[in-house]
Amino acid sequence: MRWRKSLIGWGLALMTSMLVACGADDVGGSEEAGESPENTEAEDVVRVGVLTSLTGALEAYGTQTVRGFELGLEYATDGTMEVGGKKIEYYVEDTETQSDVAVHKATRLLEDYNVDFIVGSSSSGDTLAVLPLMEEYEKIMVVEPAVADSITGENWNRYVFRTGRSSSQDATAGAAAIAGEGVRIATLAQDNAFGRDGVSAFKNTAEELGAEVLHEEYADPAGVDFASNIQRVINADPDYLFVIWAGANNPWGQIADMGVQQRGIQISTGAPDIAALRTMGAVVGMEGFTVYHHSLPDNEVNDWLVETHQERYNGEMPDLFTPGGFSAAMAIVQALEETGGDTDTDLLISTMEGMTFNTPKGEMTFREEDHQALQSMYSITLEESPEYDYPVPVLSRELTPEETAPPINN
Repeated sequence: MRWRKSLIGWGLALMTSMLVACGADDVGGSEEAGESPENTEAEDVVRVGVLTSLTGALEAYGTQTVRGFELGLEYATDGTMEVGGKKIEYYVEDTETQSDVAVHKATRLLEDYNVDFIVGSSSSGDTLAVLPLMEEYEKIMVVEPAVADSITGENWNRYVFRTGRSSSQDATAGAAAIAGEGVRIATLAQDNAFGRDGVSAFKNTAEELGAEVLHEEYADPAGVDFASNIQRVINADPDYLFVIWAGANNPWGQIADMGVQQRGIQISTGAPDIAALRTMGAVVGMEGFTVYHHSLPDNEVNDWLVETHQERYNGEMPDLFTPGGFSAAMAIVQALEETGGDTDTDLLISTMEGMTFNTPKGEMTFREEDHQALQSMYSITLEESPEYDYPVPVLSRELTPEETAPPINN
């Protein structure tokens, strides 16, 4: 079997971590990077293309996603890397967090590699640009970890399934932690699809719970100086500042320097990846939510992921989006098991609609109406712990898939 994988680079991102690569490089094979696989029409092979931001501000996200995908394939196939009598091959491509590059790389995977599935991408903008291709080529895209609501909303098509959570699912978890009658909230987010969709969903949920979102502040996604944005939040005088952010250029240092909490404004956000948690000492005690921390789920799949990840990666724990890549692999393998290895797209769609599958976060179910995976989230408090060298999310309560189910908007 030939396995294809990208050269990995490393980077920090606030809301997760990612893998970096420049193309589809060989692992255990003799083909050179970028070369199309032999016999692309072979009936005894299932091919999966993985699109991810392997360079740029979201660089760290891909490390988690791709590692999780690899481990998920291993777990789901009991180490055989086969399903339904077919070998599984995968190819990793770098979108460079640019929509035009994402379209080019996705087209390459669909035409030159003849993939049966695409998994990705880290950026909502990249993912939205690729969605029409899936309809054109009639192939399934398992979206992970892009969160924009429009992916399973207004821009959705029947070939799109999402194992990653949506902005609305984040919003429900975030709002449940702080919103209530008479609570006054300001938001700070990046001025992009991720940020604006997240604020819109958060606002809807918070207002349903009786809170007032009195100020929305949007910052340059590539910026490094957020003093003016933070000052406008201070001027609005909210009870809470809810922050929606992804990337290494985060605002936590300036929020602390400008004494936001000392002015009586409580901070709330999603607890991010481990690297970013190390920068959040100034907001210990904040109430928020998280998608995942390795200490929170209590199930055999997560136990295997934590143990195996440490063995493979020099004691490192799986991070925020590692289970996302794992879940995408689990969903694909289960679907193929149920079809007996048949990769007919219509058959796969009918199989995956309403399908419940196991993940490190527990069971997920693809909702029939929009193919969004309903899943657990975690309401947490950020606390210091003697077991870790960073503040950790401590479980307040697990939010069930039913509680965090987003509205159907497609």
